[in-house]
Amino acid sequence: MTDRNNIEQLFKTHYARMLRVAVMIIHDDDLARDIVHDVFASLLACSGDFLPSESYLLKAVRNRCLNHIRDCGIHDRIALCYLADSEEYDNEDWPDEETIEAVSRLIATDITPRAREIIDLRFSKGLKFAEIAARLGISQNAVFCHMRNALSFIRKKINQDGSPVQRH
Repeated sequence: MTDRNNIEQLFKTHYARMLRVAVMIIHDDDLARDIVHDVFASLLACSGDFLPSESYLLKAVRNRCLNHIRDCGIHDRIALCYLADSEEYDNEDWPDEETIEAVSRLIATDITPRAREIIDLRFSKGLKFAEIAARLGISQNAVFCHMRNALSFIRKKINQDGSPVQRH
């Protein structure tokens, strides 16, 4: 077992730098702290008189962060990738009644039935992407793609017709 005093000294000396590395990779302070603490816990559990160097500790943190990212489910990664875009839809403002009427006509006539259904569930019923995906039996990524394509088409069409729709 590694000497507890040596581990405490390593902790005091290298913790801040290890935490910065973990935060840079993970972008989550709490998770980064957990990962750094796990590295030190594994050192305490080691048998023998192994005292790692700073580069070893930093590489251990980096590897644990990368393992965590790898182990995240695909749905979590998709949700993180599209979080900003989904919040954009929540905050969208339509400028006037004429534009709303034009958008409604486009939705009713020019977009796919699936996209129409997703737009209805999202904006009329207020469902989140995950809820829409579960209800329709498709992936969250598919919901996002239908939504993005439909909104892009609507914006383009409205802008072509001379009634600009501003993105906020």
